[in-house]
Amino acid sequence: MIMLILEGIPLFLIELGMGQRMRLGALGVWNTIHPWLGGIGISSCIVTLFVAIYYNVIITWCFYYFFNSFRYPLPWATCPQLNGTDVEECERSSETAYFWYRTTLDAAPSIDETGGFKWWIVLCLMLSWTVVFFIVMKGIQSSGKVVYFTSLFPYIVLTIFFIRGITLKGAGAGLIHMYTPKVEKLLEPTVWLDAATQVFYSFGLAFGSLIAFGSYNTPKNNCVRDVLLVSVCNAITAIYASVVIFAILGYKATLGVDRCIQVNKHILVKHNLLPSMDVDHSEYVHAMAGLNATVVKDWEFEKCSLEDQLSSAAEGTGLAFIVFTEAIVELPGSPFWAVLFFTMLLSLGLGSQIGILEGMLCTIFDIDIFKRIRKPYVTGVVCAFCFSVGLIFTTGAGEYWLKMFDSFAGTIGLVVVALMEMIAVIYIYGHEKFTEDIYQMTGIRPGLYWQMTWRYIGPAIMGCILLSSILSMLLRNPTYGAWNGELGIVENKSYPNWVMGIALAMIIAGVLPMPVVFLLRRFQILKVDLDIHQGSIRRNETTASTKEMIDEDDDDDEDDDDFSGPALGGPVNVRSDSDDEDEPPTMGKMLAKKSAASPQKLQFQNQHHLTPNVLSPGSRKKPFRMEVVDF
Repeated sequence: MIMLILEGIPLFLIELGMGQRMRLGALGVWNTIHPWLGGIGISSCIVTLFVAIYYNVIITWCFYYFFNSFRYPLPWATCPQLNGTDVEECERSSETAYFWYRTTLDAAPSIDETGGFKWWIVLCLMLSWTVVFFIVMKGIQSSGKVVYFTSLFPYIVLTIFFIRGITLKGAGAGLIHMYTPKVEKLLEPTVWLDAATQVFYSFGLAFGSLIAFGSYNTPKNNCVRDVLLVSVCNAITAIYASVVIFAILGYKATLGVDRCIQVNKHILVKHNLLPSMDVDHSEYVHAMAGLNATVVKDWEFEKCSLEDQLSSAAEGTGLAFIVFTEAIVELPGSPFWAVLFFTMLLSLGLGSQIGILEGMLCTIFDIDIFKRIRKPYVTGVVCAFCFSVGLIFTTGAGEYWLKMFDSFAGTIGLVVVALMEMIAVIYIYGHEKFTEDIYQMTGIRPGLYWQMTWRYIGPAIMGCILLSSILSMLLRNPTYGAWNGELGIVENKSYPNWVMGIALAMIIAGVLPMPVVFLLRRFQILKVDLDIHQGSIRRNETTASTKEMIDEDDDDDEDDDDFSGPALGGPVNVRSDSDDEDEPPTMGKMLAKKSAASPQKLQFQNQHHLTPNVLSPGSRKKPFRMEVVDF
């Protein structure tokens, strides 16, 4: 919650507001603020590409589990048998762990040994990229309609699971564990890093998608209201989902304790310390209390602790595909719950993947070479490229590669891009100018909270996160969890040097465009000529579904109260004498008065690059050009 308020929401408004103000993608926005900053958009696109490549693999696994959810009994409910006995690897681990590591992934013993391609995962990966392509290929109109389903359907499933979850045995224990504060955890830097990563991924910050979606808004859209509404819904949804998850985890932990007690009772009965397995719980507790530590160790008693069971709950892929599936098996009518659960995961995954790809494609269409190519063609090439690279995740070491991509490709790069975005808008574009832009678009002038988080708190937090991440990588040798089939456990292994070289190359590839573009344009090696209004329309024409939206916005520009300004391609209106004098002056009004008062002086200044060109009401349909000067 702290990271959400101090970091997520302020950066959210910066990205959405700049996209709406400029009507451009990530590359166009940063080029417009200053040509030296064009590398921010390229870095954002590259980092987003890395994330898009591996994120779709999670959707691939969800498809595989979804198809297997229609079988009864569920294939992860029992261990496979060989000559009438359970497979040893499954006995040593669990049914769900065996199905995940051996049946689904056919996991290799280390990242050095790929184990070859797994054809069933290759087919599911092809399916997931095909689905994503058909959703995104026509642009914001088609993907926007799909997002209605991918956003709302999970709430229905969560509500069904909530009603079922809170009625399960042990649900209360799971909720108590969730809401019991562990203040000492706040002293661990990794907790704050996890919180920051959660905010970045839940909002889609630094991916370029928010800027892209903001560019499709009308100039007078209340983006401040949108930011606050989405932020509140985001926080409530996270808490709601956590309640559902911990209720079911509490049920699973209770079942684990019951099984543990049964194992211990069997040992006690075997040594004649209990008359039978059906004794009361109080007799069992009394019998266990009479044992000394040596006997407990020699007779191999298990520790039956509900707290330990809850604390050992997995995270990430383990939570979704091992722990949660184990809980689903215990529910009556388990295939129904499995289908619901993985349909929800597919909806969430596809919704996120749509946003990631839209931000990346919007940046691509800001590049002159691609502006006049139809969007389905570019989208098809991008999806085919991502599928080809993603084949590395369909090998036996696929999960290990995904963890490496998730740890390095999508963490440090995102933080650097977000930090540069905030510095660019607040300190180069200017926080006063951005505040005025927000006021012109929404009628709301950002106050003390926004100014403090934009100028001081936000950059400081991201600087600390970046420094902590780098120090953590240098001080601790990064490890990954590899499956040991002989023991049936996950072992931590260090990444080989050549894998760390690939990780370092991805980090550099995501960050390097920013200093490279800065140097090229600083020393006039690469020049830029921006045509803001025409560039915006050309980009949107490549997406056929947005042309009508832009045409409607251009019609709205005829309104008398349009203060969209030249940066939006709109007119600079000249108020009549009947205007309300009590209304606070805006940048649009001051520029309009300046243009009407002294056209000769303004022309002289434009010729000498002293001030940006201002459109007069008579030339409101002409494109606005900003020429590059020698910095």
